[in-house]
Amino acid sequence: MDQLIVVDAANVIGSRADGWWKDRAGAARRLLTELAGLTETTDVTVVLEGAAKPGSDAAAPPLKVVLAKGSGDDTIVDVVAADNHDKIIVVTADRELRERVAAHGAETVGPGWLWDRIA
Repeated sequence: MDQLIVVDAANVIGSRADGWWKDRAGAARRLLTELAGLTETTDVTVVLEGAAKPGSDAAAPPLKVVLAKGSGDDTIVDVVAADNHDKIIVVTADRELRERVAAHGAETVGPGWLWDRIA
């Protein structure tokens, strides 16, 4: 299936109380490393913002990382709107973002869905 998973990294990382706030770039690196196995079966794009951006150095193809120039949510909507996969799944618990990407035909799932697949 031609599928893309778009990860709201800030939301996914923030869904676990594991000390991520002490090292946002390190938390992003850990997430990107854990996502590597998921790319064997589907395309994955991760949106990083703010202090997590330096963690992008842990990404290796085919995992794609997009660094938000402003709002991470706006960047996620832009990624979804510009994509042409048959199915797009956005991983976020952000209610407003869920509504925004649904308007572009994307499905949404919460962070737990992703953690279950990469843990």
